Amino acid sequence: MQKLYAVAGAVALGAMVLGTVVAIQLKGRGADVFAECRGATVAGGQIGGPFTLLNGDGQSVTDKDVLAKPSLVYFGYGFCPDVCPLDNARNVAVAENLERQGFAITPVFISVDPKRDTPAMMKDYAANLSPKLVALTGSEEQIRAVAKAYKVYYNIPNPQDEYYTVDHTTFTYLMLPGLGFVDVFDRDVTEEDMARRVACYLDKAAS
Repeated sequence: MQKLYAVAGAVALGAMVLGTVVAIQLKGRGADVFAECRGATVAGGQIGGPFTLLNGDGQSVTDKDVLAKPSLVYFGYGFCPDVCPLDNARNVAVAENLERQGFAITPVFISVDPKRDTPAMMKDYAANLSPKLVALTGSEEQIRAVAKAYKVYYNIPNPQDEYYTVDHTTFTYLMLPGLGFVDVFDRDVTEEDMARRVACYLDKAAS
């Protein structure tokens, strides 16, 4: 129970830090063309940035390769027993929902467990979930850098355990080409609501 409270506290702290960052970054900005697309979460500002990671074939890819079209970016790990599979499945379902509406969007899964999440493992993970999912890993240095850019918290409380778990924030970031980060969704947002809000962003960005 204490571990559960500790994990919840860490995730809550991550949410608080993220909310503070985006609120500060919005100060001084002009009219928000996406205002009607937003839910309860305020978003905007310099979250995200350049990165170099490894795809399922072990090839280096950059943010320019991965985020060439609208993307839903989620951080987690392949051995996550419940949260990550559910969140990635929702993000894939959102992408499929939007595809039926005529929108193209890429669900992206970035590992915060590079020790176990090899390129081959991430390739299998994506293949088992959806061909739409882009699953990425990298060196420990590369993962630290991209997590820092996206204000992602992660920690391994007991790395000596054979089947260790990873505490991590569970946000999904909406990234748009030419604009970067525009909104963040927590895991309580339903597929339907998320698809509706993302479609709003894509309509506004195209107009």
